[in-house]
Amino acid sequence: MTRRPDGPGRAPDGQPPAPAPAGGSFLEMWRELLPLGRHAASRGYRRYAWTGADLDCRAWFADQAAARGLTYEVDRNGNQWAWLGDPEAGDAVVTGSHLDSVPDGGAFDGPLGVVSSFAALDELRARGTDLARPLAVVNFGDEEGARFGLACVGSRLTAGQLTAADAHRLTDADGVSLPRAMEAAGHDPDAIGADPDRLARIGAFVELHVEQGRALDLSGDRVGIASAIWPHGRWRFDFRGEANHAGTTRLVDRRDPMLTYAETVLAARREARLAGAVATFGKISVEPNGVNAIPSLVRGWLDSRAEDQASLDTVVDGIEKAARGHAEAHGVDLDVVRESFTPVVEFDHALRDELGRILGTDTGITVPVLGTGAGHDAGILSGSIPTAMLFVRNPTGVSHSPAEHAAEDDCAAGVLALADVLEGLARR
Repeated sequence: MTRRPDGPGRAPDGQPPAPAPAGGSFLEMWRELLPLGRHAASRGYRRYAWTGADLDCRAWFADQAAARGLTYEVDRNGNQWAWLGDPEAGDAVVTGSHLDSVPDGGAFDGPLGVVSSFAALDELRARGTDLARPLAVVNFGDEEGARFGLACVGSRLTAGQLTAADAHRLTDADGVSLPRAMEAAGHDPDAIGADPDRLARIGAFVELHVEQGRALDLSGDRVGIASAIWPHGRWRFDFRGEANHAGTTRLVDRRDPMLTYAETVLAARREARLAGAVATFGKISVEPNGVNAIPSLVRGWLDSRAEDQASLDTVVDGIEKAARGHAEAHGVDLDVVRESFTPVVEFDHALRDELGRILGTDTGITVPVLGTGAGHDAGILSGSIPTAMLFVRNPTGVSHSPAEHAAEDDCAAGVLALADVLEGLARR
């Protein structure tokens, strides 16, 4: 196993890490990817599924595969694969993540895992590693769900957790359906669906990701191993009142859904704090959306996550109960729809322990194992194949923001750790 680099180092404003022993290819790839889909004003990323920015990222992935002489393919659900070895051989070791983003997201969430995967493969080739199992790098499509409102569409379809019929009903804010968007991007929407044959050829999937929190920064570790993903979901709250004139309607005569929505946001913060969980209303839609008009409809989307199912149920039930009480007091109608849900994910214990053994062989260092409240493709696939995750230290814990960051030495350490893991798994 290769020793990890020591010493501090940061790159400002999401700039790529400097060349490291893990391979100068990381720097070159990062520089090529960095400007794709970046918004000039916000400095964040708008790489939404099946848009021009997403297609640019997909072209970048295909180019990386071609430059390395890898076998490149796109599966029935639009996920991209780059293979070293025979894709049909079975018992493959797969790594990768995603390239799409949340609105005005950061540079590292998803792309760090994909770039690190190619760089780790380069590292193994530089070592002259003799692999007994095929390796693959994957880019899962539409992981963030920023456009169609459902996270991890590519991996959900592959694992059979999202049916083709339900996927075909997904639409974006402009009313464009997922099939129409896929077709416009050159992919056949009629082909989507579960892909058990592909999953049967995968022996292990390891996803590297920037940590979305500060656990590693607080412990002083560069790299960590994931234990579990908290249960989490998204709920849509539709508050329906009565549109009216903002200047002539008496306060006592109003059925203003914005009041109920505002009180529900405060209730969400209270319920989450009491349960030691998190709850966020981060997206809102208002009709008719006029400055001088009382709204007729306020639609808010709740994201809530907790360490265990009971705590999550307590939080969401408490929020809904409070919302219905406020709605009744203001003469507002309320509908609550659960749009997505992922139960607690315990990563494969044997694979997780194997990662810890591989990474601790030479150094004698115990790599920290930590949970996370963020969902990932590895979590979706965990019900079908053995999966594991590596986290790279995030000094501020900020994620889903242009301020998202990882230090250059930590990125290099992540590449080396991933290379060590792939080598340990694929040489068996």
